[in-house]
Amino acid sequence: MSKNESVIEGTAIDPVCGMSVAIDGAQHIATHDGAKHYFCSPRCHDKFVTDPELYLSGAHLDAVEDVPEGTIYTCPMHPEIRQPGPGSCPICGMALEPETVSLGDGPDPELVDMRRRFWWSALLTLPLFVYAMSDMAPGLSFDGLIEPAWAQWAQFALATPVVLWGAWPFFVRAIQSLKTRNLNMFTLIGFGVAIAYLFSVVATVAPDLFPAAFRDHSGRVGVYFEAAAVITTLVLLGQVLELKARGSTSSALRALLELAPPSAVKIFGSGDEREVPLDQLATGDRLRV
Repeated sequence: MSKNESVIEGTAIDPVCGMSVAIDGAQHIATHDGAKHYFCSPRCHDKFVTDPELYLSGAHLDAVEDVPEGTIYTCPMHPEIRQPGPGSCPICGMALEPETVSLGDGPDPELVDMRRRFWWSALLTLPLFVYAMSDMAPGLSFDGLIEPAWAQWAQFALATPVVLWGAWPFFVRAIQSLKTRNLNMFTLIGFGVAIAYLFSVVATVAPDLFPAAFRDHSGRVGVYFEAAAVITTLVLLGQVLELKARGSTSSALRALLELAPPSAVKIFGSGDEREVPLDQLATGDRLRV
């Protein structure tokens, strides 16, 4: 049996959607490498003609389909928020998600982005954390390995990409919360990280601006690069865990949708039976269950 033949006699398998198509009277046919292929609709036919090898090899089954244009997104915490296209909730700052789950949904782009930000931030934050905590561990001080002034510049170099890139979505949501006058978690996170980072930058670049009360016993102004980076990384971890949990819920709903058959056997007036797509059924049609 060839790939495009069905187990039902007189039918063929649509290589795009996998549906059985009646060969007799088929309206959408394409020929590739001497073989005829039958399609349930013009859409499947046009997709196949564009790239036959993609569908014949089955690679399209692993491809990620884009969310249809015009999809309405909503906030899981505030369902009254509805907008076309992705974004963040103006009330709580959470990432919006599609209002309806479709079979073609692929990996959440928000989760992919947050995961990438988390891993890069964690990689840069780890040495910051170890250096900041070294004074609390006996025999782990780095003061003999690197001058304190150079240590501050090293912390600046490590923390800057974490704050300016890793925490960027939080800054955007914090500013949005001020514009809409809906202060939320991201307001605190955004301003807390920004203040700690900016204070540390000034203390590193121009320490003479600070009075003696801000200096420690060695005359240095303390910096908080580690605090800004750790907070950013932990919040990113929280976002990854939250988005994964929401994705698991969507996957469960998608699994339920996949239980529905893509076609049904319709009984025509003459008594003939033919398998047709569900979107071609109308109220009053007779079906064989």
